Amino acid sequence: MTVYEKRIYSLKVGQMAEVIRLYSEEGYPVLEAEGFSKNLVGYFISDTGRLHQIIHIWRFENDEARRAFWKKLYASEKFMSFVVKLRPLFDIQEVQLMISAPWGPQP
Repeated sequence: MTVYEKRIYSLKVGQMAEVIRLYSEEGYPVLEAEGFSKNLVGYFISDTGRLHQIIHIWRFENDEARRAFWKKLYASEKFMSFVVKLRPLFDIQEVQLMISAPWGPQP
């Protein structure tokens, strides 16, 4: 069963420009170069409601594939050198696992 993972990173106020720079110059290029972006549905920036958030949604075949993905990603030295710079800019991290409802479009 396909599993979707939503991650919401609430940033410290005033840090959005630096987070965008880090993801653009370091984080996302590593995800692409090492083949991790194939699981990515998309990255989003909050525009209304709760502000200062980066939201990303990932798609996996199942929970086992999801766990293997994160284990492999966190073993990447290039990605972890990016993460070390990024984490101090976060205030809160939320992770939610989701499955498609049995009605409507199936992404």
